[in-house]
Amino acid sequence: MAIVYLSLGSNKGDRIGYVQQATSLLSAIDGINIIRTSAFYETEPWNMTSDTWFVNAVIEIKTSLTPENLLSECQRIEKQLGREREREDAYDDRTIDIDILLYNKEIINEENLIIPHKYFHLRAFTLVPMLELAPDLEHPILHKSVTDLHSDLENPEMVFLYGTRVEFNF
Repeated sequence: MAIVYLSLGSNKGDRIGYVQQATSLLSAIDGINIIRTSAFYETEPWNMTSDTWFVNAVIEIKTSLTPENLLSECQRIEKQLGREREREDAYDDRTIDIDILLYNKEIINEENLIIPHKYFHLRAFTLVPMLELAPDLEHPILHKSVTDLHSDLENPEMVFLYGTRVEFNF
């Protein structure tokens, strides 16, 4: 069984509801066991123009699915929850986004699947929830801990613990 970290985010409609529904749908898949989830964080949009902030979380799972099959299941759930992909090269508002951040210590670089996620180390909205779950976990390419990756962020987007207006800093 692989240990995998997934990032879930929504900035359209019932943001918390979509993240909760995606988590529930993932847990119903044979071969996926959710170990734990981070708190929900409200985050400013990263690398996109939108007026609506995201609700983000990271979940840790154990899975017998291959990375490719896991990606397929994540995309199926996104579609089931109303995710529309108008252009593959653009960031648009979305009901749900599920990204595979890490899959064990594997390094995969295929056309439709890159693990570790190519922006994982650059986004506070993935690193802050990961600090909660696995601060000492090492990035398999950069060989830095999640804590060090977070410290290296030059201009992190704003990340708030959901329901508060206190910036989450370490």
